[in-house]
Amino acid sequence: MHRITVMLVDDHPVFRQGLRRVLESEDDLEVIAEVDDGLEALRLAKEMVPDVMLLDINLPGMNGLQVARALKDTLLEINIIMLTAYHDDQQVFHSIQAGASAYFPKDVSPRRLIEAIRLVHQGCYVVEDRVLEKPQVGQWLLEQFERISPNADGDLGGLLLPLSPREMEILLFIAQGKSNKEIAYELGISRQTVKNHMTSILRKLAVNDRTQAAIYALRRGWIRLQDIG
Repeated sequence: MHRITVMLVDDHPVFRQGLRRVLESEDDLEVIAEVDDGLEALRLAKEMVPDVMLLDINLPGMNGLQVARALKDTLLEINIIMLTAYHDDQQVFHSIQAGASAYFPKDVSPRRLIEAIRLVHQGCYVVEDRVLEKPQVGQWLLEQFERISPNADGDLGGLLLPLSPREMEILLFIAQGKSNKEIAYELGISRQTVKNHMTSILRKLAVNDRTQAAIYALRRGWIRLQDIG
């Protein structure tokens, strides 16, 4: 019997240990690694190539959305299930678009999570209690875009993509209270380039100003409070 190999990525040891106990009670599941940092998760996933990764969004080093997107770009056959303490429709949307096959709040029942691991390993997606095939997920994403951003005049570019690595860098500096001039100096780019990125960030997050953008990212775990102190 092929055992489904699983990597756990979460920075809370107690939560990881609980997950490991639940998963290893199943004969067909095998936890092959536990990681508490996004950058390390990306490095180790490329090396070990687990069948399934259980991935928190709120991580040091690199957030879960960035990890998922980077893994998607590698074309490795790693099925990602997002687990997060913050749950809303836009977070689900961003997670699936970033490359996840399923999304659950952290209070998901063990039974549902185990079932989802088996389903995503078979190539299915689990979205809002629905089991979808890949073509259906594309339709679901379009429906979500139209619902979340009804006045976008067909511009899918912004909402359909999570923030780029550079935009995440800038958003972290914004959350730290840095000015455009300070950000430009830190990154070695022009103030106009910072402004252009800022415009893109506000558009993608559908918020009106820097403060709202920072709050959006903090509430969803894209940026950690520990990183802005």
